[in-house]
Amino acid sequence: MADKYVLRVTAGPEYDIDKHVQVHVNKPDPVKIASDHMDIELNVRVQGYKGLPPNSPSTSAYFDHEPHAYNQDQYSIAFRFTPKRPKSDSSKPSNGKASNGNATESDEKEEIDGIPATDLQFGNDFDHPIRDRLPPGINAGMNILKWFVDPGLEGDVYADNPYLYGPALSSFNVVHIGQGTHDASRGGLWFEEGASSDEGEEYRKKLGCPGDGKARQKWALKSESKEAWVWGYEKTYGVDFFNPYVDFGELSIRLPGFHLPVVKYWDGKQGLSHSPKHSHRLRYVLRNRSTGQVYLVVLFTLHLKEDVNEDGSLKPAALKATAEGCGGGAGKNAMNGKDEAVNEDKEEAANGGGNDDDID
Repeated sequence: MADKYVLRVTAGPEYDIDKHVQVHVNKPDPVKIASDHMDIELNVRVQGYKGLPPNSPSTSAYFDHEPHAYNQDQYSIAFRFTPKRPKSDSSKPSNGKASNGNATESDEKEEIDGIPATDLQFGNDFDHPIRDRLPPGINAGMNILKWFVDPGLEGDVYADNPYLYGPALSSFNVVHIGQGTHDASRGGLWFEEGASSDEGEEYRKKLGCPGDGKARQKWALKSESKEAWVWGYEKTYGVDFFNPYVDFGELSIRLPGFHLPVVKYWDGKQGLSHSPKHSHRLRYVLRNRSTGQVYLVVLFTLHLKEDVNEDGSLKPAALKATAEGCGGGAGKNAMNGKDEAVNEDKEEAANGGGNDDDID
C-alpha cells in the first residue's frame, strides 16, 4: 500500500496551507517562518525519505550522530524559536478588559514576560472525527505511546476534533536555552540539552531543571516545574523532537508490543469509499493552551503518486485534496511545488475527483 503514495512536508505559522512553505527534508538549511507571535527556523529529517521535492536526500548526517544512531531514530522535528512580546491591544479599555468584556491574555498574565510552560503545547490535532477509523488495540497503543514517547500527553481521539497534546517542556527530547548551533556535518540545526549562555544555565539551575534531557522531561511533568518555567519573550530557544517509532518509509507506527500499518487505516477502504484517497495528513502543532493561538504547524501529507507530476508539482486532484483538507485555510494556492509562500492573488487550484477527507 505504501508504494502508492509519496510524502510531502510543509510548514507554516497556522493551519492555512496558503501560509505554508515546502520543507526540504534532510537538507541542512533551515526553513524560516515568521508571524506576529513567533520567529522560527525549522529542520525536518526523515530516515529513508523518498518524498518531495524529487531527488531529496534519503537521509541526513543527523542520524549518524548520537544519540540518534544508537536509538535508530526515524525522524526529527527540530527548530529554534523566539516568542514575540504581544502588541498592545488598542481595543482594551481602561477597565483592563477587552471590548467584549473578557479578560485578555495580557490581563491574566501581565506579570509574566513570556509564555508559561503550563500553556505552551506540542502535539497532533485533527479537524474531523477519526473514531470510526481507529484500529483495534488503539487504547493499548495510546498507553504504550505515553510510556515510551511522552508521559505528559493528554487528549481525546474519540472527540469530534481529536487531539493529543503534551506540554512542550516535557514533550521535546531536547530543550536548549539560546541559539544552539547550525552544523551541516550534523544535519543543520543542532541542540544539546542545556543553554548557550551562563544566564540560561543559571535560569535552569535556579528552577532545579536537570541537565539531562530525559531527567528534564520527567521533572517537567510536575505541576510546580511547569508553573515555574516561562518561555520568555524575545528570548531564543532550541528544541528537538525525535523517536524511532514512526517509520515514514513504510508508513507505519512501531511501538514495543504494538505495530500499526498506518495506510491500512488511512486508505479509503476503511471509510465509505473503496477507492484510494488522494491524500492523507499528519500534522504537528505548537500552540498556546490558554488562548488557542497556533505558532507552528508541520504538515506531513501523503499524495497518490499518480497525482504528482514528474517535476514534483501537484496535479489537479492533489490540489483539490489539499484545498479541501488543509484544516482551516482555503488552500487555493496549495503550494504547487513552490519553495516560498505564494501570493493570494494566484488562480484557485483546479478541481479533481476522489474521496479527499484526511485522517491526519
